[in-house]
Amino acid sequence: MNNPLSTTWLGLLLLSAAPGFAGEPPKPTLEMFQTEDATCYDRSAQPQTSVVDTHVHLRPFGGPAIPFREMVTYLERTGVLFVNIAGIGQRVPVGSPCTYYLDCPGTPVRPGLTNDFDNAADYVREAPDGVHVTLSMAFPDLSRPESILPGMQLLEQEYPGVFNWMGEVNLVKQALFNNGHQPVPPARIPEWADFMTVLRERNIPLAIHADLGNDQEPTRYLPLIQEVLRLYPGNKIVWVHMGLSKELVNMEQGHHIQVMETLLDRYPNLMVDLSWRVVDDHYFSKAEKRAAYVSFLNRNSERVLPGTDFLASADKDFDVYRTELQITSRIFRYLNDEAFRNIALGQNYFRLLGLEYVAPQICGSQRP
Repeated sequence: MNNPLSTTWLGLLLLSAAPGFAGEPPKPTLEMFQTEDATCYDRSAQPQTSVVDTHVHLRPFGGPAIPFREMVTYLERTGVLFVNIAGIGQRVPVGSPCTYYLDCPGTPVRPGLTNDFDNAADYVREAPDGVHVTLSMAFPDLSRPESILPGMQLLEQEYPGVFNWMGEVNLVKQALFNNGHQPVPPARIPEWADFMTVLRERNIPLAIHADLGNDQEPTRYLPLIQEVLRLYPGNKIVWVHMGLSKELVNMEQGHHIQVMETLLDRYPNLMVDLSWRVVDDHYFSKAEKRAAYVSFLNRNSERVLPGTDFLASADKDFDVYRTELQITSRIFRYLNDEAFRNIALGQNYFRLLGLEYVAPQICGSQRP
């Protein structure tokens, strides 16, 4: 590089004795992602955790949340510079003692707009300088498509231009079956056309929770996501958790990868996210499965997003967020440099949203 301002991230380690660094490697800043030739990322010296978290829920299913400003400090302390924040699309009834729906089997859990309005109010009041925030609409009930466009219009009227993502929304989520949720009927999916048109025109991605199946029937619900993709190939769709769940922890990795690659090859606007520690706990952390997933991610590195799926209930703290970021990022240390840049350093995220940021190039790496 000929730019006299260029430096490697390893060189920045010389500053580690300066006030504020406390002997730790310097954390990245937004400025480092604004000019492609300004710096490079040294994987041998810098953290292997993602600088992007595309999947954070700032509101719990019930009870108080971690305050917005406090959550921003969690991001800053872990080196997360870019975050996609949602509420949670489903809430337990007001007055319920439950923070999490699994604590209340039999209690109905319903989508609603409350969390989206609360998130927008916090963001407008306390927008951070050092972290780029995208806000996501989490209210849609895909079984009631007639309610979605009016809800979008309400949010736009109150907070114009603030929401640039939709989801996580549930196509089928088995974990919620005991709380009144059922898979979206296939006949309802064609009725999404109006709001899907608006999302497409506004370049807004739709993040969908769509369980593949369970350990008894691994692809039981695959036809649902296939129908969505068939009907709306022009929409940017993010398939969260790669279709995995606590109900599907033993799927043969070759079969799982084949399902994903078939859909990725057929639908160029589809992406998958790696959020939720369940993916690492049951798949990426298993040595006999990891190599196949690393190869899959390297081959398809432009189609993958990182995320924690952190749920910011007030009973959690910084250590919980840091742990979830570390766990959901562990797979990145095995990726080649191109995949690491696309996924962990955020190039895919910037491209998906049309953001004017660019991930630094990799230098000093011994990675495959």
